[in-house]
Amino acid sequence: MSTTQAVTAGTVTHSLRRSGVDIAGMVFSAALILSLLFTLAVLAILIGDQLGRGLPVIAERGTDFLTSTLSSRTENAGILQGIIGTAMLALMVSLLAFPIGILTAVYLEEYAPPTKLTRIIDVNVRNLAGVPSVVYGLLGLAAFVGLFAALGVGNGRNILTGGLTLAVLILPLVIITSAEAIRAVPNAIREAGYGIGASRWQVVRKLVLPSAAPGILTGTVLALSRALGETAPLILAGAVLGSFSTGGSAVDLFTGPYTALPIISFDWARKPQDEFRALTSAAILALLAVTLMANAFAIFLRNRYDRKW
Repeated sequence: MSTTQAVTAGTVTHSLRRSGVDIAGMVFSAALILSLLFTLAVLAILIGDQLGRGLPVIAERGTDFLTSTLSSRTENAGILQGIIGTAMLALMVSLLAFPIGILTAVYLEEYAPPTKLTRIIDVNVRNLAGVPSVVYGLLGLAAFVGLFAALGVGNGRNILTGGLTLAVLILPLVIITSAEAIRAVPNAIREAGYGIGASRWQVVRKLVLPSAAPGILTGTVLALSRALGETAPLILAGAVLGSFSTGGSAVDLFTGPYTALPIISFDWARKPQDEFRALTSAAILALLAVTLMANAFAIFLRNRYDRKW
């Protein structure tokens, strides 16, 4: 045995035989638990405050609050237009960001050679995930609003602009979470596929993607939840604080003014009346319920896919 190996063996043996209490480890564990408890306490306070303000409105109005349109009278104001706008934005973001993000992650992890260019792309994608959302709103204002205005699609401030802006916002998150899920697939699965003569595409489609699907589903839905709660990008990308016409043709719905639940909450929170503050909390609870349902659906799909796999 060499000297280095003897020193290493002695160090490991001493560590295994060490007696006494690990003070540093206990302090670190306590700090982690306190951080968790503090975070949960802040979350509980925030949710409790919104429940205390919003539940009386929901109990008094019932489904009327969900089916009524926007109004300057607090007793008639509802969030129907915000629900429609949020659902349309969620659909657009899912159709745009999810396929592009997942395919990009598959290329970076399974097809792209480990070159300097690939590393630069990976670093830039991770940097884009940390860019403030208001910057993406400025991008939507400069690029998408101007593009649709030049094409003659209204004044450019429509739900297509909002959907594209939110899709670009969460695209780096979708790429990162999908890439991490693909990277977590054991190489033994890939080697087994290549060992029986499968092509790279067959290995990716039949083995890698099914194995990474639970992680991809979780990451994409979390990214969608972030998009549904964003306000600043939508304000800059043309969302209106007032009315949103849900009538007319489908073309008018996509090219006319639009709003969403975060925009309605922001608008009501600025008003001085206490009644609008209560409506704000009720709208926040509705948005929270939409987010929780999306996450529950993702958990259901993940668990079912895990059992099937």
